[in-house]
Amino acid sequence: MRRFYFAQSIPECPSRFCPDLYKRCAAVFAQTREQAVMDLSNLGDGMAVKTAIIGLGIMGRRMLEHMLLHPEFDVVAVWDPDPAACKTTQSLAPDTSLAASADAAIAAADLVYLACPPVPRKAYALAAAAAGKAIFLEKPLGVDVEESRDLVAQIDASGVPAAVNFTQAAGAALQGVSAAARAGDLGELMGADIIVTYAQWPRAWQIEADWLRFRAEGGMTREVISHFLFFSERILGPLDLVWAQPDYPPNSDLCETHVAARLVSATGAPVSIMGSVGGTQPDRQELTIKGAKASRRVSDFYKDAMSTGNDFTPVDEDPHDPRATSLRAQLDDLVLLIEGKENRLATLAEALRVQILIEAILAGKSAP
Repeated sequence: MRRFYFAQSIPECPSRFCPDLYKRCAAVFAQTREQAVMDLSNLGDGMAVKTAIIGLGIMGRRMLEHMLLHPEFDVVAVWDPDPAACKTTQSLAPDTSLAASADAAIAAADLVYLACPPVPRKAYALAAAAAGKAIFLEKPLGVDVEESRDLVAQIDASGVPAAVNFTQAAGAALQGVSAAARAGDLGELMGADIIVTYAQWPRAWQIEADWLRFRAEGGMTREVISHFLFFSERILGPLDLVWAQPDYPPNSDLCETHVAARLVSATGAPVSIMGSVGGTQPDRQELTIKGAKASRRVSDFYKDAMSTGNDFTPVDEDPHDPRATSLRAQLDDLVLLIEGKENRLATLAEALRVQILIEAILAGKSAP
């Protein structure tokens, strides 16, 4: 049995999103510590983890598909404010229970996976934490740094298990590059290059997530480059932003079309970023970790290749189903998190660090 204690109060949040949820969070957090003890004894005892999914866009449905295949998860409730998204989900998984509200979904579960857009995510995360539920958040952690600092502080104070879904965290590519760097196989780490290019943004499979095309919450920097910054910090350590130049369509609230940035590690290793949208071309998503003896290039999140000066050659054979392999690894480690065991998932602190860098890049200035 594991028991989690919760803070006695929650600061008032000025956000206009989900005000009723914030009121309920405040009410729960105002209880005495003894009253706020949450008994999670049904987690980690061999039973499948009762899971709720909030947000039924492409990411929510993908996670649902793979949780249904995983023996240690039992999706007991799903919810989205969009009736069309709910209908699509029920057509894909007709036996899955559609909750009447986000509150009802949270109440039914022991784990809450939040695949909704960044801005309303905080309200649902705090509601889940107040109810003593484990939390798995999609990235980015948020778009307002101060709001996210507050979110991290409150979830940390609640004591519930929580992580952020940077999909490479438990994957073979990050584990392989990390092991090679620790063993000295790469030699002195010289830095990293991140290159991301797309013919269009959002990509065709993302079109239904309309918010991805707007500056307020979307864009390739938050959605893709953030993954590679997370990976880079796992290898090189914390990074500081030196300079950044994002380009936006004139007189528009649309997201960035180009971005360039330079960051640096504590040892002085530079990380260069180049991203662009436009032109007929295949998608390109590459992170190169550069070493004095050898370098490793990760393409499309999972293809790991090595060079000692000649062409990059694959380190391993590609998995038959890369997405399934990646999500299975994430879910396996999510079970470890819930059981209180060591795991490789992105922590809230790591996700906050990445968000601070990303938002500073999008603002075209150094990180605070």
